[in-house]
Amino acid sequence: MKNKIDGTIQKGQLLNPWFKRLKQATYNTTFMYNVRMLIAFTGTAFVPYLMGYQLATIPLTLGVVAAGISDIDDRFSVRIMNLIYTYIGFFITAASVQLLFPYPVVFAIGLIASCIGWILLGSLGRRYATIAYGCLVISVYTMLGVHLFEQWYLQPALLVAGAAWYGLISTISFLLFPVRQLQDQLSASYSALGSFLYAKSNLFDVDMTPSSYQQSMIDLSMENSKLIAIFNNLRVALLTRLKGDRGQKDTRRSLQYYFVVQDIHERADSAHIDYQKLAKVFQHSDILFRFQRILSIQGKACQDLAQSILSRTRYVHNKRFKHSFENLRLSLEKMREDGIYDQVRINALFALYQNLKSIDAQLQNLETERNLQLDNTQQLENQLKDDDLKGINDMVVRVKQHLSPESVLFRHAVRLSIVLFIGYLFIQLTNIEYGYWILMTALFVCQPNFNATKRRLYLRIVGTLVGIIVGLAIIYFIPSIEGQLVMLILSGILFFELRSKQYAQATAFITILALINFNLDGSAFAAGLPRLIDTIIGCALAWFGVSFIWPDWKFRRLPRSIQRSLQAQCKYLAEVVQQYHQGRNNALNYRVVRRTAHNTDAEVASLISTLATEPNIDSTHKNQAFEFLCLSHTFLSYIAALGAHREQIQDQEILTLLDQALDDIQGALLRDEVPDLSAQNMLQNIRQRLSRDEENDPKSLIILQQLSLMFSILTRLSMLKQSLRHEPNEDGTEFASL
Repeated sequence: MKNKIDGTIQKGQLLNPWFKRLKQATYNTTFMYNVRMLIAFTGTAFVPYLMGYQLATIPLTLGVVAAGISDIDDRFSVRIMNLIYTYIGFFITAASVQLLFPYPVVFAIGLIASCIGWILLGSLGRRYATIAYGCLVISVYTMLGVHLFEQWYLQPALLVAGAAWYGLISTISFLLFPVRQLQDQLSASYSALGSFLYAKSNLFDVDMTPSSYQQSMIDLSMENSKLIAIFNNLRVALLTRLKGDRGQKDTRRSLQYYFVVQDIHERADSAHIDYQKLAKVFQHSDILFRFQRILSIQGKACQDLAQSILSRTRYVHNKRFKHSFENLRLSLEKMREDGIYDQVRINALFALYQNLKSIDAQLQNLETERNLQLDNTQQLENQLKDDDLKGINDMVVRVKQHLSPESVLFRHAVRLSIVLFIGYLFIQLTNIEYGYWILMTALFVCQPNFNATKRRLYLRIVGTLVGIIVGLAIIYFIPSIEGQLVMLILSGILFFELRSKQYAQATAFITILALINFNLDGSAFAAGLPRLIDTIIGCALAWFGVSFIWPDWKFRRLPRSIQRSLQAQCKYLAEVVQQYHQGRNNALNYRVVRRTAHNTDAEVASLISTLATEPNIDSTHKNQAFEFLCLSHTFLSYIAALGAHREQIQDQEILTLLDQALDDIQGALLRDEVPDLSAQNMLQNIRQRLSRDEENDPKSLIILQQLSLMFSILTRLSMLKQSLRHEPNEDGTEFASL
């Protein structure tokens, strides 16, 4: 009996590591996603094979691809509704293609109308945009297989069946791991914050030159744009779960993590000093290296935390922080005692030190923060602004807002519909073999802006060429159906794994999948060369569309985006000033104006970053735009520093200064007034008073320093805004010339 017990214990000890590994594997999102796609493609490949109806694999597999592209993360009830909407949309779209296909004129009209309609549906929100794009993909897939079945309803039914099969697997995965995608986005936000901190540390380079400083600021602004985009996605994911939350601990924990990462970002983005002057003044001191080192290891800490979220392990704060902060404090105190450097700059460095200490405290106490619980679900809901649809009237208003060439969405809808119509007309006139690959290529390559389309053109052609070569080699060297189906499954998995990371490789794998898929009706070798030719034609049409049909640079409207950004920054500053009057709070209104300021800053950064890729851009205009980008983000960083230290103060002279400074800044940036010197004179008088009375109030010194920094760039920022007010004089559009 004892031997049996010992044997059981030994078996348990042997199996235990395997269970741990299996559990860790379930925390790997990429692995679990690939398992989901493996099951989906295996079903569409081998179920028809076992039923002796191999031709069904073609629409079933394409249905899985379209459903995978249209997959949306949401709470369970909304997810089910999304799936129902998707299947209805897929069937109506596919059936319309089947029924109208024999009537070219009616089909062409339907193609244009449906393309515009589906894209404008995206104005209602992300979920509708994703479903609409899936329907467009289904329409082209239906064209590719319109000849496969005699009954008009068979291909639409099989496409929807493939999509439903994927939806079933996706829903089961959601029920098993309901907060997995939320945790992924939360992890991505901390990882992006780590990259932002690394970029920020480059501003403490003692060998900085004016050109390297500008490049570092541009890099920092781009990292900030990426981070803000991730924050926005995370907020939407949190909001939809909070609406359906039933006291889930993981949701509340994720909400706390979200608030912490936003607060860290405000502190990390803040600027307490002019970095170029800082590098010159302290170029022979070790103080900048110490700040740079702390920012770097804080960036590493954020990325470690991101990994802990993914692996569901407890975050352990790095012990090196205590030693690094202690040495930095001692260095700052010695510099203050020596009296070699300007005390204003020393005070600014102490404020920066305190700011980094606050970031450290938040990271260190995050495991305590995660256990904070709010009273009820309603309270949680009120802490995030809900931008979801409010009814039919709201839907009408949102669509109407995009019924103008000024809307990127409207321009993309008209542009893509014309490109697809030209492609369809070309197919009808030339009767080119496998011509509907042209429409599929144009659909995937033609993006809402010139820069994204241009980047995809080359990658699509290269990926297709490689895919055709490899795909035909697979079909030639693996003639058995079973072997080809296995390769089809692997190609599908790799396409979904790479589609958001490596577009050329993803294109190659989807090309392999398509060749193997359509080889089931015996057309793979015949389709190889035509597919490459069709891809080149489709890419040419996409390039033509973004270059000549309402091109972006004709509707860039940079002055309007700049005005919105400066208005948002002034509102952010006004909210910060108000909290110096009334006391610190992190309520919804404050977080909304802060998010709006960063969103509009990211919008300007995205717009200006595309200038370098656009044709015939004036070099002076481009240089001014990039200089504005650097100064605008610097100004936002100065406001963030004031926000990071905000709390109620009693000094009425300081409060009056804040009010006057706010009015002067609004006048210079929003009303194009000449910057008034009254606030700057008040600032100097207060600084002299504090120095004369030997008052050393840290909050007052921080406010004075930040306002001084704002005033130092205010005139140049205002001049650049006015210089960029009028863009190069160009004709309204190229559309009429068509």
